[in-house]
Amino acid sequence: MKLLMDSFWRAALYCLYPKAIGLSVLPLVLIVAASGGLGWLYWDVAVTFVRGWLDASSWLDVVWRWLEGVGLPDLKTVVAPLLVIFSFTPLVVVASLLAVSFFMTPALTRMVADRRFAGLQRKHGGSLLMSLWWTFFSLVLALGALVITLPMWLVPPLALVLPAFIWGWLTYRVMAFDVLAEFASADERHALMARHRMSFLAMGVVTGLMGAAPSLVWASGALFAAAFVILVPVAIWIYTLVFAFSSLWFAHFALAALQALRDEPRPGAVDDVLAAAPSSSNAASPHAAARLGADDQAKLDNITDVLPRSSP
Repeated sequence: MKLLMDSFWRAALYCLYPKAIGLSVLPLVLIVAASGGLGWLYWDVAVTFVRGWLDASSWLDVVWRWLEGVGLPDLKTVVAPLLVIFSFTPLVVVASLLAVSFFMTPALTRMVADRRFAGLQRKHGGSLLMSLWWTFFSLVLALGALVITLPMWLVPPLALVLPAFIWGWLTYRVMAFDVLAEFASADERHALMARHRMSFLAMGVVTGLMGAAPSLVWASGALFAAAFVILVPVAIWIYTLVFAFSSLWFAHFALAALQALRDEPRPGAVDDVLAAAPSSSNAASPHAAARLGADDQAKLDNITDVLPRSSP
């Protein structure tokens, strides 16, 4: 817990560094450009499709009549944009996570290492190809979990817990691997991810809950269409900063844990030292050398201070 909190506050302070803020610009520009292009091309088509599907659903007629009865007849026009936005949000989250993982995490990890762990050896236990495969495999598992648990989102508590847990698990898998890929060997990475699995998962869930904040911006954008163009980049920037903070948090925690792992005495360390030392079975003791002098080496080699015990 001490390491968890120490790395949390260090990550929060490192987020204020100009380098960390500057590194968040590139993923932000890329994601905003991609989101803006997709919105320009497919927003009207998506909203029209969803609105037609809602109008064709006979079981929703009861809901529309109830809304008209309580004096909210115009709320129907807001449902279709909200559904499009909420469907689009997971894609933005994944894109933000991947962009931060590839563009920011290595640079932020090196910054943490240079400032706090300058002597930490880099063993390069993970390659770029391994990182791509690990990220892709984790992403497929996370999206599969989202699809399987989608009906459970109708239960209010689970609608908040399940997405945060799934995104937290994905964040922990991606961030922990990317942080340790350059500095730890494969065996060290496996050992650390097994030893600190619950801490890594807790860090991922916390950042997943922090990532739920932009959802309020998405909803505000649907209700206030005039400001939607401004609110979309704001929401994406919040996602980017959250994942940048998570990169720094994982970097501080994982590198400190790696340093502690390497500082631990190995089980065979004492035996290795004794085996490397020169054999002294026939060496003269210091007391014999003091009595006879160091000149007569032949005598010294055959003299010891310990007399053999006579057998009974």
